[in-house]
Formats: sequence, structure tokens, C-alpha cells
Amino acid sequence: MEVNLYNQNAENIGTVDLPDGVFAVPSNNDLLHQVVSSLMANKRQVIAHAKTRAEVRGGGKKPWRQKGTGRARAGRASSPLWRGGGRIFPNLPDENFTQKINRKMYRAGVSSILSQLAREDRLAVVEKFTVDAPKTKLLTAKLRNMGLDDVLIITDSVDDNLRLSSRNLPNVNVVTVGSADPLSLMRHARVLVTKSAVAKIEELLA
Repeated sequence: MEVNLYNQNAENIGTVDLPDGVFAVPSNNDLLHQVVSSLMANKRQVIAHAKTRAEVRGGGKKPWRQKGTGRARAGRASSPLWRGGGRIFPNLPDENFTQKINRKMYRAGVSSILSQLAREDRLAVVEKFTVDAPKTKLLTAKLRNMGLDDVLIITDSVDDNLRLSSRNLPNVNVVTVGSADPLSLMRHARVLVTKSAVAKIEELLA
């Protein structure tokens, strides 16, 4: 698959050949749903904690005698049948929501997303992408010149100037190839990949 190659001034300087095994894969919505659902479930923080009847404060004394009152017999006020009592099957912090996803399925899901981005013209390849100093103003000006606002930048290695410049921009995220997960790929409107990062993506996913 052949796409345009741009420089940092948004000028077309040629073309680059993207591997069809990664950037020209047919869409698989069922696989993509499974991969994204598992990632979101694995990120879930389990903080809900309802109390069982053993954890509810009080209720140790029998509310009234067993017979002779005309009311239903009751043993403890912490019974789940009572208001303020414990839950029968409570949500606990040790509840496990994680879902396992095979490595082959994960890679296929990432390839499916990258292919869809390429088909929708939301993926662009740049020769290199750097900033001279860790200043948000420099990065903002460069992205504005390229017509980018909500963008994920994928590089082959960590550039401290680029990383520090993007920290205060809510719609700009800079990641390496290994950190480009399906959630971040789908979150941003555009994806900008450096030419050297394309080779690493092919190495990981092909």
C-alpha cells in the first residue's frame, strides 16, 4: 500500500510503501469489539464494596422474642431482608473483571484499526517529527501548520522535547510503537506515524 510521505512542514516529499499485512487488512468488527472490550475491562478499577450481613454494624441482638408478639420471627437486624441489613451477594473489591486476549488476536485487532485509519485517510506518514525545545507553543504551531488538532503521534523512540511539549495538550498524545494500543488509536481523529516507526510496526505486527 503506497501513501504520501510528508516532512515537518506538511510538504509532500514522495511516497512510502506500507506493508499490506498491517495497513491493508479487511475490517473485522467482531474481533475489534472483543479486543477493545477486554482492554477496557482490564483497565477497570474495582472500588465498589457493599457489606455482607457479617460486616453490617449492630444487629447482634435478637430484635424481639421468638413467639407471642404476632410478628414474623426475626433473628438479627442485619438480615438482608431488613432495611439497613447486609447484601446477599455484595460487590467486593476483590472481584475480577479481567479478560484474557490472545497475542495473535491483539495484533490482528491493531492491524485492523491501522488499516481502517489508512482507508479513511486519517493516517499520515511523516519523515520525522521533532521540536527544538520542550515548549508547548512550538508543538502547537507545528501541528497547526500541518492542519492537525486531535492527533496521536507514533515515534520509534522517546523524544523528551516532544513528550514534554505535548503534556499540556489534551488532544495530543505522543507514544512509541509499543505503546500504541487500540484504545489510543481509536480515540484520536488523526494518527501521525514517523517513517522509522513504520518499520517497527511491521516488525511487531506482520
